[in-house]
Amino acid sequence: MENEKKQSVPFMERPIVRTVMPFAGFTFIVVLFAILTGGQLYTAGNLKLLLSQSYVLLIACIGVFMVMTMGGLDFSQGSMLGVCSVVVCYLSNVNMLLAVICGVLTGGVIGLINGFFNVKRKITSFIVTICNMYLFRGVVAYATTKTPVYGASNITAYNTIGFNLTFTVVIFVIAFAVFQYTGLGNRLKAIGAGETAARFAGVRVERTKMLVYMAAGMITGLAAFINSIKVGSVTSTAGNQLETQIMIALVLGGMPVNGGAKVKFYNIILGAMTYKILTAGLVMLGIEPKTQQLIMGIVFLVMVAVFADRKTGMIVK
Repeated sequence: MENEKKQSVPFMERPIVRTVMPFAGFTFIVVLFAILTGGQLYTAGNLKLLLSQSYVLLIACIGVFMVMTMGGLDFSQGSMLGVCSVVVCYLSNVNMLLAVICGVLTGGVIGLINGFFNVKRKITSFIVTICNMYLFRGVVAYATTKTPVYGASNITAYNTIGFNLTFTVVIFVIAFAVFQYTGLGNRLKAIGAGETAARFAGVRVERTKMLVYMAAGMITGLAAFINSIKVGSVTSTAGNQLETQIMIALVLGGMPVNGGAKVKFYNIILGAMTYKILTAGLVMLGIEPKTQQLIMGIVFLVMVAVFADRKTGMIVK
């Protein structure tokens, strides 16, 4: 009987396959571009540039990871990053610590708005965050209509490898500890697997979802700080397409779009680095932007098909 059950499970849905595939995909992409670029992609200078371009994506992925774990989606991250970056740059002319705190609080408020309409008004996260994406993109455009919002003259002095790497690692360590050892991860997975069952298990679903949306916004506020010290100013394009990059990165890391029990924290790092190497490799090969988008679309579609949890269904909450 046990052998029959094992044989009845499709090959692509076996746990070992789902675990190995993201790592195999990462290894394949690393080796492929090492060959195609003659190793030029992995020179010290290019690796340094690749890492510097990854901090914002890595940090922003953490908040969306938590939202997706409980079965939601968040397409407002790019616009949210833009608004928070405006706040950080503007207030950095007053005080840098105040700028960071207010940037984080701004992200938290936007996250609460997402949570309110999703939890209290029962509007699916996809619709809510798409609406807020356009709303806050308009706010960024309005704030930068006449001129970019410039940060303090010394704001880019913080943009060093040591500072950025330490800042990112500290955030990841804290996020991992909270997700793995406080029970939050299990609660989010329970909500992603089924809200009704989670309620019967004693999970305060509405409260948890509100807090997670707020936390996701605050984490994006931290990403906005890194974005601000890197660029030194904010234009109307700040955070453009970030939400798409996050979604593709997490799926490349092996994360099921509908969340649930099969989510792993390493999906964030593995996915973000796979995405960055893939995009950097395509650029180095001289692939046209429209062809890059085509390739990304195909890869994203394939990975969604592979890692979708068909037992719980593709239900976006």
